[in-house]
Amino acid sequence: MTTATLISPLQLMIREFREESAATKRILERVPADKLTWKPHPKSMSLGQLTLHIGRIPNRITGLVQADHFDVSQANFNPPDPTSLEEVHAAFAESVRTAEAYLANLTEESASENWRLMVGPKEAFAKPRVAVIRTMMMNHWYHHRGQLTVYLRLLDVPLPVIYGRTADENPFA
Repeated sequence: MTTATLISPLQLMIREFREESAATKRILERVPADKLTWKPHPKSMSLGQLTLHIGRIPNRITGLVQADHFDVSQANFNPPDPTSLEEVHAAFAESVRTAEAYLANLTEESASENWRLMVGPKEAFAKPRVAVIRTMMMNHWYHHRGQLTVYLRLLDVPLPVIYGRTADENPFA
């Protein structure tokens, strides 16, 4: 009888991060460079703003959670327009490297410490750092990536495989 090697929750998160990074890269590679200013609605981010935001999320969140708190009243939530698709791809590559390095060096002790979101002097919430990474980085990333797939579909761009087949690609065929 062999004993299975236990994989820590942090190791599982790193695996997930790597898999999701690959899926995100496939989607970002489909973004048409000549449509970066396109918006599906006046209240929506432009395609360029959304792609740059998606590219930067891992880096920005790992930067936030390294401190013990973040004050949202000091933040600028107006996403910039990228100058090119190359800027988006470079930001994404750097973001993935930075976040993966942070996750690889995160200790169980640090992951379980409370992190606080502040609104000026008022605490909005306190959660274990790992929960903030899961919600503010990972889930937030997936949410915006889903938005991007809708943008691409509206632009008639074929969608790549994310978790399984799309109307455009079938990895099982």
